[in-house]
Amino acid sequence: MNIQALDQELLSLFEKRVELSQMGYDHKNYDDVEEALHDLEDDFNDKYGDYLEGILSDIHKEYCPESDVLLPTAYLAKSFKIAADGSIEVGKNAGVEIELEEDPAASAKLLLLPTPVRIVLQVGKNKKIVWKAEA
Repeated sequence: MNIQALDQELLSLFEKRVELSQMGYDHKNYDDVEEALHDLEDDFNDKYGDYLEGILSDIHKEYCPESDVLLPTAYLAKSFKIAADGSIEVGKNAGVEIELEEDPAASAKLLLLPTPVRIVLQVGKNKKIVWKAEA
């Protein structure tokens, strides 16, 4: 797996989501940007879906066996902002809600993030990297 290409395409998805999130529904280019985003998501899932779904399946087995594995793009934040230092800040509603095996009542989510490509388990305000791509 070419991790650098995966990271670059994941970053492109994030950038397109940033572009879309900065537009209102009434923006003249909203529909075009939204369509371009959906095309990017489809291409990403076609190209990396099997690879990432295998990883996500392993993570689900370990942390949340009762939760279904979804397409990789479902684990991306819908909205976020890029901080001054270049890091990505995701909203509190980002990621896929899961039922954590060790604490089913906990508010837990899984997120797929770029640079480096990683999957983060967020439980409340605590974050833990549960998988990180090795170049």
